[in-house]
Amino acid sequence: MPLSAALLTSASFLAAPAFAQASVQDPSATPTEDPRDSNDIIVTAQKIEQRAQDVPITISAVTGQRISELGVGDLDELSNYIPGLNIQEQSANNPGIVIRGITSDSGSSQQGPRVTLYYNGVDISRSRGSYQAIYDLERVEVIKGPQATLFGTASAVGAISLTSARPRPGFSGALTAGYGNFDQTLLSGYVNGGSDVLAARVAFEWKTRDGYVKNLSPRQERDLYAQDQLGIRASLRYTPTDDLTVDLIGTFDRQDNGGTPFISRALPTEDGPGNPFGNANLGGSPLSAQVLGNDQLGLNRKVYDGNLTISYDFADNWNFTTVNGYRNFDSREVFDADGSAAWWLEFAEIAKGWQASHEGRFTYVDPSWRASFGWNVFLEDNSQNVPFSSEEGTFIQCLTRALPLGCVNASGVVTAAQATPTLTGGALTQIPYASVFENQGKNDSYSVFADTTWIPTPKLELTAGVRVLIEKRRSGYFANVPVPVLPGLLPAPLRAQLLAGLPSLALSLVPGQVDTAGQTFTAEQSYAAVLPRFNALYRLTPEVNVYGTISKGRRSPVVQLNAARVGGRPVANRQLVPEEVVWNYEGGIKAALGKVSGSLGVFYQKYDGFQVSVLQPNGTSLTQSAGTASNLGVEAELNVKPTRWLSLFGNVGWIDGGVDKNSSFAPQFSGARFRLQPEWQAAGGFTIDAPISDGVRLFATPSITHRSTIFFELPNRPEISQGPVTLVNVRAGVSFGQDRFELSAFLRNAFNEDFLLDAGNTGGSFSVPTFIPGEPRFYGAQLTARF
Repeated sequence: MPLSAALLTSASFLAAPAFAQASVQDPSATPTEDPRDSNDIIVTAQKIEQRAQDVPITISAVTGQRISELGVGDLDELSNYIPGLNIQEQSANNPGIVIRGITSDSGSSQQGPRVTLYYNGVDISRSRGSYQAIYDLERVEVIKGPQATLFGTASAVGAISLTSARPRPGFSGALTAGYGNFDQTLLSGYVNGGSDVLAARVAFEWKTRDGYVKNLSPRQERDLYAQDQLGIRASLRYTPTDDLTVDLIGTFDRQDNGGTPFISRALPTEDGPGNPFGNANLGGSPLSAQVLGNDQLGLNRKVYDGNLTISYDFADNWNFTTVNGYRNFDSREVFDADGSAAWWLEFAEIAKGWQASHEGRFTYVDPSWRASFGWNVFLEDNSQNVPFSSEEGTFIQCLTRALPLGCVNASGVVTAAQATPTLTGGALTQIPYASVFENQGKNDSYSVFADTTWIPTPKLELTAGVRVLIEKRRSGYFANVPVPVLPGLLPAPLRAQLLAGLPSLALSLVPGQVDTAGQTFTAEQSYAAVLPRFNALYRLTPEVNVYGTISKGRRSPVVQLNAARVGGRPVANRQLVPEEVVWNYEGGIKAALGKVSGSLGVFYQKYDGFQVSVLQPNGTSLTQSAGTASNLGVEAELNVKPTRWLSLFGNVGWIDGGVDKNSSFAPQFSGARFRLQPEWQAAGGFTIDAPISDGVRLFATPSITHRSTIFFELPNRPEISQGPVTLVNVRAGVSFGQDRFELSAFLRNAFNEDFLLDAGNTGGSFSVPTFIPGEPRFYGAQLTARF
């Protein structure tokens, strides 16, 4: 008997939590029952096929069908419907992933992530390479709590697993075209064809949109947050026998998006005072093309991903699976960090890297035992290069206000541009300045793991697992930081006065930047760790499960490397930030009582060596330990299906967590709430899917999401925060021609609520925090044809 069949035969039947809906079916498929009649979903969180309700950990599973019903197009939108998950997509190059209030978003190549993002079984967690479009997916699984035994080293607080739709026998396809406000266009679809032995599938999505923040700068051709994204995926499935399956998947993603709207409240535009929800004037640098690599603000990013997965049921109840992946990303994002028209803080971030991984896993299943063991190898080589462009007089004036000129006046005129001619007596009008630094990270990880579940009776399951890890972390750093010209041109008294206020000007324009004199500093360190987990599942009745979990998570230590100056010479400045360790304790209940199903979970997490990223005066971010931290929370999901054509869903999450109070280790963070962590998060809605005549059905999914106040930085500051946000969304339409055609409309942020996506940012390091507005009201229509 194949492994999956043996497992499902031994599993009890329970209905799944709120988002566990039936998988999307090709029109050519012939299911034994209508998927709309089922609440089941099969997940692979524990690396074997199980019903979601039989997994003794907190998991939220969303199918491609549910994603379509909600009308969401990206993971950040989807996260609003999953308690304990918050994804902030400042840009496709800089996603912030938050599980249970703990954020993973560092762009440094020297720092490891906290959240494992898996794409078809392969870790893609490196921040600048992790964004993945969610078209043509089979399901998304959000597994909460440390999952090192199951998902590797980065899952210190949880994991997100994306599984793309696989090729199926027969011929089928679909094509969707859409249009909306802000000149939104969408073209997506798939073609599937093949036999039981060999099948192929090609899917794609192309999305474009005008920017929703008008940029007044005459140098910029596009408004801010314009979008042009293309994703293409080709899949091949080879199944010569019932026991052997080979999947080969290649994915290409490309973004050519407009600039991020970093908007200053302190610096006006010609339209009036700085307003995050008004127009912006972000001109970038006049030398952007030669210094930053592009004369336009925005993101250019390409990602290539390859995956080979082989699954072989080589004996009764035994399976061997190997998952092999390669991913390469190359991105350049040009941004205006001061949030104004001034030629002051103009940066680019050039992130490049590749990763390769291999995992082998043996799995055994019978009615009394489930066990898996194997090995994992993960290699990565990344760099983050940050060039900077400014005009010396403008920089000095906007930072120090040394002259009575201000920076930008009430009419939006950059008065600081007069600093250079004023200080040089008109001899010079501009003094361009450029610098660059780069951090590098080469990290190798090797681990072995084992996970065993004992089922002494059909009612009880006891699980124990462990991963033993060895990793080698190598960091590199170089910087090219010229000495500013302007201070040397000033009369001695004026120069002395200026250097007294900003002594770093004697060597660099940006405070704290140190030139490495053409050297690339390097450092390396090796580490080892043992990461266990323990689970128990008890079936009170065939309809009700209770479970408990104890697990250990770990975020890798940081071999943090930059430069310092000692005795007039640049030297390597190595800081070893200890590992972050968390112990997670949770318990819950999952139930299916007729037409009602749901789950309730409670968790407590205790952190030691909690790592925080702190913005420095030079615009860089450094990691340091904030000591101990703790996290207490409750998550609940509910699904009610009173009739075949109507289902209602709702969920809520509550979290009380942060750095422990009275911490002498890092008193500036004592008692601070975790960044991007709301105390309350909730969502609810219903789906109508009703036939109205032969071959015609009406569908609609109105929903509402709520999130309480979040802070964007540590330490917490009210001015760098966002209050409660409640959004109303809806997708509705009609399907006709026996589901061959579908006409739908969507409305997101129906009441056009103003809210901030982020605040502080690089500008905050220079005392000019910037603010990024969230998406306004979006609406549009889509037409789908299936064949």
